[in-house]
Amino acid sequence: MDLFQPGFSSWLNAPAHQQWLAAEGLRLLDFAKAAKLPEGFGNLDERGRLPANAQAETMNTARMTHSFAMAHIQGLPGFAELIDHGIAALRGPLRDALHGGWFAVAEHRDDNTGKNAYLHAFVALAASSAVVAKRPGAQALLDDAIDIIDTYFWSEEEGAMREFFNRDWREEEAYRGANSNMHATEAFLALADVTEDSRWLVRAQRIVERVIHGHAAANGYMVIEHFDRDWQPLREYNHDNPADGFRPYGTTPGHGFEWARLLLHLEAARVQAGMLTPGWLATDAQKLFENNCRNGWNVDGLPGIVYTLDWGNKAVVRHRLHWTHAEASAAASALLKRTGDEQYETWYRLFWEFCEENFIDRCDGSWHHELNPQNVPSADIWAGKPDLYHAWQAVLVPRLPLSPSMATALAHLFQGTPV
Repeated sequence: MDLFQPGFSSWLNAPAHQQWLAAEGLRLLDFAKAAKLPEGFGNLDERGRLPANAQAETMNTARMTHSFAMAHIQGLPGFAELIDHGIAALRGPLRDALHGGWFAVAEHRDDNTGKNAYLHAFVALAASSAVVAKRPGAQALLDDAIDIIDTYFWSEEEGAMREFFNRDWREEEAYRGANSNMHATEAFLALADVTEDSRWLVRAQRIVERVIHGHAAANGYMVIEHFDRDWQPLREYNHDNPADGFRPYGTTPGHGFEWARLLLHLEAARVQAGMLTPGWLATDAQKLFENNCRNGWNVDGLPGIVYTLDWGNKAVVRHRLHWTHAEASAAASALLKRTGDEQYETWYRLFWEFCEENFIDRCDGSWHHELNPQNVPSADIWAGKPDLYHAWQAVLVPRLPLSPSMATALAHLFQGTPV
């Protein structure tokens, strides 16, 4: 990692902390290997076992492929075959061979044949990381993912991603989502590095201008998640289903942290590419972090970040999700590197202390996926421990520069590839 020189002692410069992050990453990876299924990767239970009814899903297969690729790039043995397995699944049973794109579940056995931008962003991310890992079939998968994004999901007129289509792409949902566009931004940063095409950085900035510099800034830097086709906020969306795992009602502090980090990655990528880079990327990132800490952390008398808030910034779903805290920690480290401001060191340590005490499961492995409002492990929103992606990236981000994107940065660091 690039050392920075703050006027205080930082964990980011402490060898013992770097070793702790690396060791935690190895523990997470070892747990996740058991998710392999014949047609991809499935969701593990709380003890790291595949349930009897487990089935391969595109989201988990793409996230696992991306994660295992980053492990392989570092020189960790035992992951090459897992990457290849993920590529084969994404080019095989998870893909729609008739109309193109990807189903949510292998062979659409969940009776859902629709095409979701969120999933396709992760396929593109997985493919790009597999290309960096130099795995066979990765480039063909990446070419396919880019073609689908260009043909169907990217709207040049809107400067953002369309959300959802039916199987043959003839019918489109009259909805726009911040979440899918956030993960498209992440994927586009990786695509810019792998393809050496700056149009992905142009697209990423257009998304950020709309979702963050426009809508979130006008909402006190709390991210508005749901919109109609004309990008008018749908503030009552899912009011009667507030704990939805993908489209919850209200604002989601965890996404505020995730966006904050992505803005800093975008800023660094554009600077590195010699592109005109607006100053508001960094200031918006700081405001996102500040306001989501203020409104999300310890707001009900107990430590931790609540899942969702209403439009008055009152807690709605008070559960603490592991991914929210992983993203908060990663955002704090990114802001610490970008600014050298000691407040981010304080938050960074606080978030890791909370994760160590409450989320990291030293008994059964990995992290508890969620805690109830009393900070006791629960399964009200998400059962089991299906997700490697957020926690694994949380232990990588503090060890890497803000640009290039993670897989490419790891290749530079561990394979001696020149920046």
